[in-house]
Amino acid sequence: MFTPAVVDVEPPDEHFDSADAQSARLRDAIDDVRADIESLRATTAQHSPADAAIFDAHLVMLDDPDLVAAALERIESGVPASRAWAEAVAAVEAEWRAVDDPYLRERAVDVHAVGQQVLRKLAGIPDATIDGTGILVVDDLLPAQAAVLDAEKVAGVILAGGSPTSHAAILARARGIPAVVAAGSDILAIEPGVTVALDGSTGEIIVDPDSQTLERLRGEASRAAERGELARASAHESASTADGTRILVAANLGSVEDARAAAESGADGSGLVRTEFLYLDRAQPPSVDEQIDTYLAMADALGGQRITLRTLDVGGDKPLPFVPQPAEENPFLGLRGLRLALAEKTLFDDQLRAIVTVAHQTPISIMFPMVTTVDELLTAREHLDAAITSVGRGEPAGLEVGIMIEVPAAALKTAAFARYVDFFSIGTNDLTQYTLAAERGNTSVAALADPLDPAVVTLINRVCRGAGPDRLVAVCGELAADETATDLLVALGVRELSVAPRAVPPVKQAVRGIEATTNPRLVERCLEADAAHSVRAALIK
Repeated sequence: MFTPAVVDVEPPDEHFDSADAQSARLRDAIDDVRADIESLRATTAQHSPADAAIFDAHLVMLDDPDLVAAALERIESGVPASRAWAEAVAAVEAEWRAVDDPYLRERAVDVHAVGQQVLRKLAGIPDATIDGTGILVVDDLLPAQAAVLDAEKVAGVILAGGSPTSHAAILARARGIPAVVAAGSDILAIEPGVTVALDGSTGEIIVDPDSQTLERLRGEASRAAERGELARASAHESASTADGTRILVAANLGSVEDARAAAESGADGSGLVRTEFLYLDRAQPPSVDEQIDTYLAMADALGGQRITLRTLDVGGDKPLPFVPQPAEENPFLGLRGLRLALAEKTLFDDQLRAIVTVAHQTPISIMFPMVTTVDELLTAREHLDAAITSVGRGEPAGLEVGIMIEVPAAALKTAAFARYVDFFSIGTNDLTQYTLAAERGNTSVAALADPLDPAVVTLINRVCRGAGPDRLVAVCGELAADETATDLLVALGVRELSVAPRAVPPVKQAVRGIEATTNPRLVERCLEADAAHSVRAALIK
């Protein structure tokens, strides 16, 4: 293993000559970085077109008019370009880090990465490179660094920090390099030169392994590579179990770039569009027309397949500047999701009008988040009816309405909700944290928040039973991408799995490996298990 020093660049002390000169320096640096990112995108697209969309997002961030304007304003007040840029980036980064959704929170890492690239140009410091052979062990990597790793030299990557959605890890894997993230700071204490083995699919790390263990891991790596090739080759084909039941494998989206990546990956439309990406990091809400244009662009990128638009899902943990909210002691149990939407009627009604307008042009499902009571749902449907009347073209023929199941109370009342919806989508991330009283972002209790805990599995089963035969049940949380759980989810009655774009091919392949849609013995073993590890053991057998 090797551990190169990967450090952030701090803005240097600079002489301020004039605002015009400093502004020109910043614009030149941004232009240079844009060219670098476009080159990285082209290189990545050669072996992984879907993952190249990461750099599309970086280009959008680099040209964010609000970010650039904030830096230029600081320059006008006498702050040198490097410090002005660093301060503007830090402010945007802090806003994204405050977001609860782990997918959207990853935007903070992207903003930081782009910020560092520009800062290096301004400071005249060459781009950081990774030199060495073996297993790379670092605290974290910039996506630009991961995208150019040499697979002939780097056998694997271990990040002390990061998350499962880390773009650095995704880009490393796209180059055929296994990666483990969030390994903890202790991994950095291992001396360079020590033999380390890792399993990128399970996260297993073995220090100084014996020859037998190495042989086992090599065999598993070879088989995983074969499965990956097969999955990618059939990514654009539908996924059905051996006994003929089709399972939709859709994509979770947070941008138009994600939609393009999903199309490249063979996604069956989108099972979750996080529409809050349009509302975050801005002083005013998006106009109805802006929302319409964005939703249509996402649908177009997916070839007109159905997309599921989740209405605005924010709360006290990720407040919007144009929606004043009092501080809450526990925002996760406060005014969030549909609760906030019903309190901010103008904001909600504008979004519903945009969605209804789009639904007249392309298949749309609308999904309400954080629903707890039937009365909340009925009130939301009244607003939807009013939006349909306001648009003035009647009810769109293909419009479907559903709710997210995130609150245990909603899971237990699925049958009551079923009369008023077309589908259910289980958000296993929040359902897990609410069921097990373990906050997702709290590392002290993260081990408790296992979506395969028997209590969570029981609630998923309750939803599938309560939905009945005529209501689709989907899963859009991280559990949907866990290939070891695919058999169980299908056996419980889930008929759509919505995952990150890059996970579409392997999840489709996992579906094809299921022999029987119904598996009462497996369901019984998992429901009667006493712990998450017992459920996992039953799934491996």
